Amino acid sequence: MNLQNQSTRYKGGSGNLIYERTEKKDGIKTKRGGDGNMKIKESRGRRIFDIFNVCLMIIIMIVMIYPIWYVLVASFSDSNLLVKNTNLLIKPLGFTTGAYKLMMENPMIVRGYANTLFILVTGVVLNLLFTTLAAYFLSRKNVYWAKFVMMMIVVTMFFSGGLIPLYLTVTKMYHLNNSYWAVILPTLVSTYNVIIMRTSFLGIPAALEEAAKIDGAGHWRVLFQVVLPISLPVLAVITLYYAVGHWNAWFNASIFLKDREKYPIQLILREILINNDTASMTQGSSAGDQQSIGESVKYAVVVVATLPILCAYPFLQKYFVKGAMIGAVKG
Repeated sequence: MNLQNQSTRYKGGSGNLIYERTEKKDGIKTKRGGDGNMKIKESRGRRIFDIFNVCLMIIIMIVMIYPIWYVLVASFSDSNLLVKNTNLLIKPLGFTTGAYKLMMENPMIVRGYANTLFILVTGVVLNLLFTTLAAYFLSRKNVYWAKFVMMMIVVTMFFSGGLIPLYLTVTKMYHLNNSYWAVILPTLVSTYNVIIMRTSFLGIPAALEEAAKIDGAGHWRVLFQVVLPISLPVLAVITLYYAVGHWNAWFNASIFLKDREKYPIQLILREILINNDTASMTQGSSAGDQQSIGESVKYAVVVVATLPILCAYPFLQKYFVKGAMIGAVKG
């Protein structure tokens, strides 16, 4: 250990020898007394850096949280007061739930939720199934051309056929136009998620699989009874990735779905925000009131469309860091 400064001080008294040893390294002072306990004293520069770092993180946190807080507060505010407000919005202006009542009276909102839930649940189940099978196949050590297949899969991360070939494949070749499967199947497998799961499977001790095979287990039993139960962290992360992707997806739906009854919630939200289409929820109001009420309704729709997926994060948080770091630990 290279110490920048080191000093020892002795204090005598009543026949006992007491000492205090001070060591300084990288701006941190460490004191060790006669009882062996260590007392760490940071330098002034280190304390200034810590204070600056904490203040910077607090500012970044406020900058990122305030837009979410603004949307939430605005959705509970009186529409007329909200339009006139020009200051920071810290609390609701005339607390009201009228925007949510108007929003829920629109049948497309409820229908959009149902469509999104169907796409999400069906899509995530199929995503996990095919991603798991692909990762298990590529993680086997006795597979011919495994490296070549893996290389061809990785190539798809950098090159794709483009939008027109995708549209022709879905509508002309498989005739999936105006079908939920046109939204689910094109995103069935993510190359990035396959790589993460494959890396996780490669880290499983080979002795576990060999012991299962000695007991007569085949590949299906090894996968579902040995590999997957000890891969819960990566499964949770992959599930979250796919779920967020399906929940936020709107582009493929706008291309392939022609029937409005099949629109997901995000496509309906896009119509409300970009096309300013809130007429169905503000009928019976004057032109001026429709504009002000429409603003509150927009914020209410954003909250309703965002809140469910935000609620999923706390349940998967304990797995997230461990599962997401697998690809960075072993390749």
